[in-house]
Amino acid sequence: MSTRVALLALSVTLALTQHASAQVSDSVVRIGLLTDYTGVFSALSGQGGVVAARMAVEDFGGTVLGKPIEIVQADHGNKPDTAAAIAKRWYDVEGVDMIADVPNSSVALAVQAVARERQKIVIASGSGTAEFTGKSCTPTSFQWTWDTYSAAVATTKAVMQSGADSWYILAADYTFGRTMAADVSAQVKKAGGTVADVVRHPLNTLDFSSFIVQAQASKAKVIALANGGTDTVNAVKQFNEFGLRESGVKLVGMAVFITDVHGMGIENARGLVLTNGFYWDRTDETRAWSKRFFARHGAMPTMAQAGVYSAVTHYLKSIASGGTDDGVRVAAEIRAHPVTDFFANGGRVREDGRLVHDMYLVEVKNPDEVKYPWDYYRVLRTIPGEEAVRPLAESECPLVQK
Repeated sequence: MSTRVALLALSVTLALTQHASAQVSDSVVRIGLLTDYTGVFSALSGQGGVVAARMAVEDFGGTVLGKPIEIVQADHGNKPDTAAAIAKRWYDVEGVDMIADVPNSSVALAVQAVARERQKIVIASGSGTAEFTGKSCTPTSFQWTWDTYSAAVATTKAVMQSGADSWYILAADYTFGRTMAADVSAQVKKAGGTVADVVRHPLNTLDFSSFIVQAQASKAKVIALANGGTDTVNAVKQFNEFGLRESGVKLVGMAVFITDVHGMGIENARGLVLTNGFYWDRTDETRAWSKRFFARHGAMPTMAQAGVYSAVTHYLKSIASGGTDDGVRVAAEIRAHPVTDFFANGGRVREDGRLVHDMYLVEVKNPDEVKYPWDYYRVLRTIPGEEAVRPLAESECPLVQK
């Protein structure tokens, strides 16, 4: 009798083991980092995002549900059609289970559409359009780090409180820039200010002189840059070359990353007010992780890169807790559990796919205040997560019950 019981127990164990193994497609969990290697967003995301993802996999132990975890990577070249083609190949042919990072909002929306059709996971960290978790939201797509709403609300409110109530918005002419310009305009008008003009420039613009002349002519007290990456760096440098700082005009960066500050130089960046989802020098925990990252990448992490680490880690935890890498079931697990790490301690994922976590209103220090390399920000205020995200009552996401 005891032998039969033992055999029965063994058969059940083997059956359960086989069942668990069947839940990992191709017997490997593949994560695709779709990013910008050499373009306008390469410093804020790029290879640094790949480094962060690899760190997350290593820290997780390299396996999940007893199966290996692989990282694949590709450059989308800031072209939505290229990104969509890569995503289709990855999901359909190469067995990629989740795509992460996707800087460039137009690219992120294109990949999101591909993932929707296949019920696959995509987690955006580098892109900022609030449309991703708005009208374009899907059950299997998530926005981890920031969006145009979170950047617009805190930054606009802080600048308006200083009495700067007339704005000129210079926006990159693609999805992100248009969405950011709309969110900033709405916040300025809500606070009783005026928007003198919204002017759009092509992505990867080198010469901003004509736009700056228009901004001067508008007599606006604030010039808001609704662009990112090297576009922001070039615009800030030329803003200073035209002497606008000395004339009393306030320059505000709506999507400034710490690599942008490093690239433009502290003298050019001093006084910039911005909203950020992560600052490496904020706590002992953020410093410890960031120094590990720096040892590999040679630069301190941006919020996008830190967000990639957090997103990949939470994705792997969700596979482990759900016992599968099936996209729909993993998506449910992603929403079911809090996000507790150095990036988003006590964060939660809403039904629209937005990770709710604290944001930080910061100001770039003056050169004489910088004590060591990358000591760039003064944290002015911690913005509670619920305050930093668009209220669900205003959401256009069809998944939100109102």
